[in-house]
Amino acid sequence: MSLPHEAKLRTTAVVLAGGTGQRVGLSIPKQLLKIAGKAVIEHTLTIFQNAEDIDDIIVMMAPGFVPDVEKIVVKAQLTKVTRVIEGGATRNETTERAIAALGEGLAENEDRNVLFHDAVRPLLSQRVIRDCVAALDRYQAVDVAIPSADTIIVTRTHGEDGEFITEVPDRSRLRRGQTPQAFKLSTIRKAYRIAAGDPNFQATDDCSVVLKYLPDVPIHVVAGDEYNMKVTQPVDVFLTDKLFQLASTAAPRQADEAAYRELLSGKTVVVFGGSYGIGADLATMAESYGAKVYALGRSTTGTHVENRSDIEGALARAHAETGRVDYVINTAGVLRIGRLAETDDATIQEALNVNYLAPVQIARASYTYLAETQGQLLLYTSSSYTRGRAEYSLYSSTKAAMVNLTQALADEWAGEGIRVNCVNPERTATPMRTKAFGQEPEGSLLSSEAVARTSLDVLLSELTGHVIDVRQQDPTAEASASSGFDQALASALDRQGDG
Repeated sequence: MSLPHEAKLRTTAVVLAGGTGQRVGLSIPKQLLKIAGKAVIEHTLTIFQNAEDIDDIIVMMAPGFVPDVEKIVVKAQLTKVTRVIEGGATRNETTERAIAALGEGLAENEDRNVLFHDAVRPLLSQRVIRDCVAALDRYQAVDVAIPSADTIIVTRTHGEDGEFITEVPDRSRLRRGQTPQAFKLSTIRKAYRIAAGDPNFQATDDCSVVLKYLPDVPIHVVAGDEYNMKVTQPVDVFLTDKLFQLASTAAPRQADEAAYRELLSGKTVVVFGGSYGIGADLATMAESYGAKVYALGRSTTGTHVENRSDIEGALARAHAETGRVDYVINTAGVLRIGRLAETDDATIQEALNVNYLAPVQIARASYTYLAETQGQLLLYTSSSYTRGRAEYSLYSSTKAAMVNLTQALADEWAGEGIRVNCVNPERTATPMRTKAFGQEPEGSLLSSEAVARTSLDVLLSELTGHVIDVRQQDPTAEASASSGFDQALASALDRQGDG
C-alpha cells in the first residue's frame, strides 16, 4: 500500500516594516515613502500577493503606524495580508513577535514555512521567492545573498589615529546578504528560544541566530538579485525610483482578442492628437474592440490642444454622449529642431503650448471625469528625455517634463484611483518625425501601430506612475517593452543616442 503524499506546508511571508526612516531624513517610516506612485510597502506586499508560493502575509509595522498599513491593505485589495502587528523596539524583538503570532493556533507537531523580508526591499523578484520556498523542501534554514563586487576590508581603530586595515578577506568567498530569509517555523522558533537564555544575545538578522544557537543546522544560500536593494540611505530613494522606471517596461498583454474586447467594450476613450500616427492607430484599435472612441485632431475635428476651451468641449461632449470617460490619451506634439539662440519667439511659444501646457490643461480638464470612472491618463515622452541634446533643447526639456508630470499626478491622484502613465517610444515612424527628418532607412524605426499596441496594454493594466519603454529590438512584437531590469538598463544607456 502506498503512503499518502506528505501535505504541503503552508508558507507565510512576514514583512518586517519596523524602520523609522531616520537615515533617509524622513518624519515617517521609510516604508511609507512613495516611490513610483505607491508607498514602498505597497510595492513589497504586492510582490508577495502575486507570488503563487505564498499563502498568507503578516506585516510587522513600526509602532504608531499600523492603521496606515491597514488602509493600504484595504485600498490595494491585498487579500493575502491576514494581520498587521506592531513591531518591537529591535529587529530581534520584532521577529520574536512574528514567531509568536505564527504559532497561534498551531498544534504542537504542526509546522509551516516562513519567509522574513524587509519591507524596504520593494524590488524582490518572483524567482527569488520561488527558490527560497523550493529550498525549504530540503533545508530548515535558507538565506539569500549575492557576490560582493567590492573588496571587503577588516579594520581596527587606534585611538585618534583612525582606522587601519587588519585583514583583507578573500572576496571570492564573500557574499552580501539580502532578504528574504526563510525557515521552517519550528527551526527559527527553537533558535530564538535558546537565544533568549543568552544575556548577551544580539543579532542583526535571523540566519545569524540559527547559525549561533543551532550550529548543526545547515543554512542553504539562494542566489539573490542585484536589484533587490534596500532603501536605507537618501540616495537609495532616488535609485529605487529610477529602477522602478526601468522595471515598468513590461505592460502585461491580454490573453487573447476576446480579453481586449471584454475590457474595452462600452468604455469611452478620448484621444488628443488622434488625426494620424500613434494616436490614430490607438483610436482604431480601441474602436475595433468595442470602445466608443473620440479621435481628436487639428486637421480632422478642428481640435487645437493649445486651446483650453477645445479640450474642455471635447471631454464634455464625450461624457454627455456616453455618460463616462475612461481613458484620456494625449499624443499631440511638435518637434522643432534648432539652436535655441537662433529660435524665434513664435516657435518657442508653440513648443511650450503644444508639448507642455496642452498636457497640463488636458490633465486638469480630465480629472473630474477620470475620478468618476477611476480611469487613466496616458501621456507620451521621448527617448531623449533622460539627457537633453544639442538642437533638441525645447523638445527634450518639454518631454522630460512629461515624466515629472506623470509621476506627480500619479501620486496626487492615487486617492481617487486615477492611474497616470507615460509611454516612451524609441524612434517611431510618424508624420511628425518624417516632417523633421525626411525619409529614413526602412526598418530603422518603430511602427506607430506597435507603439499603439503597447499603449493599449498600458491602458488596460494596473500600472500607475510609470514610464513604459517601447523599443524595436523586442523580438516578440516589434515594440513590447523589455522584459527585465538588465535590458531596461541597457535601454536607458542607449537612449542617450536616440532622437
